[in-house]
Amino acid sequence: MTVLHDFLAEKTPLLVDGGMGTQLFAVGLESGNPPEEWNVSQPEKIANIHRAYVDAGSDVFLTNSFGGTHYRLALHNYQDRVHEFNKAAAEIGRAVADSYERKVLVAGSMGPSGELLEPMGSMTPDAAEAAFAEQAAGLAAGGADLLWIETMSDLNEITAAVKGAQSACDLPVTVTLSFDTAGRSMMGVSGTMAAETLIPLGIAALGANCGNNLADTEAAIAEMRAVDGDIILVSKGNAGIPVWKGATLEYNGTPEVMAAHAHRVTDLGASVVGACCGSTPEHISYMSGVLHGGLDVPEVEVLEASKRPTQARRQRGRRR
Repeated sequence: MTVLHDFLAEKTPLLVDGGMGTQLFAVGLESGNPPEEWNVSQPEKIANIHRAYVDAGSDVFLTNSFGGTHYRLALHNYQDRVHEFNKAAAEIGRAVADSYERKVLVAGSMGPSGELLEPMGSMTPDAAEAAFAEQAAGLAAGGADLLWIETMSDLNEITAAVKGAQSACDLPVTVTLSFDTAGRSMMGVSGTMAAETLIPLGIAALGANCGNNLADTEAAIAEMRAVDGDIILVSKGNAGIPVWKGATLEYNGTPEVMAAHAHRVTDLGASVVGACCGSTPEHISYMSGVLHGGLDVPEVEVLEASKRPTQARRQRGRRR
């Protein structure tokens, strides 16, 4: 049993936070700059984002450490500050979580390295494992409750990340993949393949995040549940589909769309639900109202599959 299992025994489903990047850009982060550096130079801005999500209803939130590996930070000449940035990210989260009377968990975010493993690239499995172990050690030192490996697409890199995290500390590990190519990850992984490969590694939870559309996210959750009836499932999809409006990328997933999605994925077996790119505390608040506050499930159009956009059904509002 893990802290995630214990929390779910008290409350189901658990609500995770929404997008971090959306909020960072709103308070001044410039495109191309590493968000992780703000854990040291702008910690209060990071804390305020976490607080906004907890106030909206989040039971779990992810640290500002998505790009916190050696490889990603090296792009900004910060490769020698991996431990510092990740530890600071978790410390900010820990202070925020501990300031609330109710239970709130801090999940140490760990995103892809940005490198390709051999033979497609030059990164070896051992080097990848070491990079993720270094990041995990910093997050654990800062007080994270669990580690959250997210937005992944390559099973080999995920395996290296899980092993690296497990070698660095004893925190439970959650893994979510991004399904964005006809129901598969960029590297061709399906929900079924992910479950069959990753659950035996001893992870605490598995699921989907980000992705091209909500339909594929939901399909992946259903596939994972079909493989294992007991694993904790996580859904943290994007706020609908990104659409370019001039020079601005906007997401068409309103709070109502995401609340209806949250209801659907819990019916599919997800017990940990949040949102990803394009989402805000407003989205999380509406999702919380539907999942825990007695709000009607909004009536929205739901695409059955991304490759069949003309086939749709209506989800009728009902009490939840």
